[in-house]
Amino acid sequence: MADPVRVLVVDDQPIVRSAMRMLLDAAGEFEPVGEAASGHEALSAVEQLDPDLVLLDVRMPGMDGIEAASRIQATNGKTVVVLMSSDPRAEGDASDAAAFVPKERLKPAVLRELWARHAPSR
Repeated sequence: MADPVRVLVVDDQPIVRSAMRMLLDAAGEFEPVGEAASGHEALSAVEQLDPDLVLLDVRMPGMDGIEAASRIQATNGKTVVVLMSSDPRAEGDASDAAAFVPKERLKPAVLRELWARHAPSR
């Protein structure tokens, strides 16, 4: 059996982070390794935890997900960043991420599909 995909969840809303943890648990092959509530916290967590995948909210106070995705990719090119938002118009800003997914579409099957498409060789 392959090692689980190590996931960092970044969202400024605690209830969304909790829902993402439940989603990851339901998906089976994904392991939540940490959480962050801002772009700045995300950068620190990526450095400390070295996740395989970051689920990153677009709209957060301070450093938003767009800037955080750009910085993560600049310093850690092997981490897959997936931007998520409840605002579908945010997709246009997802250029530094592997993918953009509306939050309401996030389901175990969607996570598996995204990982299969964007996972680096492990």
